Amino acid sequence: MDTGGKESWGSAPDAAAIDALARVAIAQLPDVFRQYLGDVVLQVEEFADAETLQALGIDDPFALSGLYRGRPVGEKSISDNAALPDIITLYRRALLDEWVESGETLERLVTHVLVHEVGHHFGLSDDDMHALEDAPGP
Repeated sequence: MDTGGKESWGSAPDAAAIDALARVAIAQLPDVFRQYLGDVVLQVEEFADAETLQALGIDDPFALSGLYRGRPVGEKSISDNAALPDIITLYRRALLDEWVESGETLERLVTHVLVHEVGHHFGLSDDDMHALEDAPGP
């Protein structure tokens, strides 16, 4: 294919590609975690909307690559049956920006962000997750 002397790089991964990577990451989680994710909705959006960014005190939409909305597993009760579903949203443009800047593989980055949001589903705070990430391995 003639590209007129310019390098052909293809196109950036679309929302479906990010979704597919996230679903592979979910499938690789241990059963003990996966069993609590069946009702969690996974979605991919370009950016967080202005209302979400404002609520989180974030000015730059590229600064938010994922978000969990819902009640953590340990806080749920039988009376939650009319509650909205728990949702994990991955933000495609922020992920792609971080991918380019970090040098990580996109698979690894999507998995990292997804696992972080799953951590919120289980009631872990950002500080809890950073402590787990920084802890020495087995």
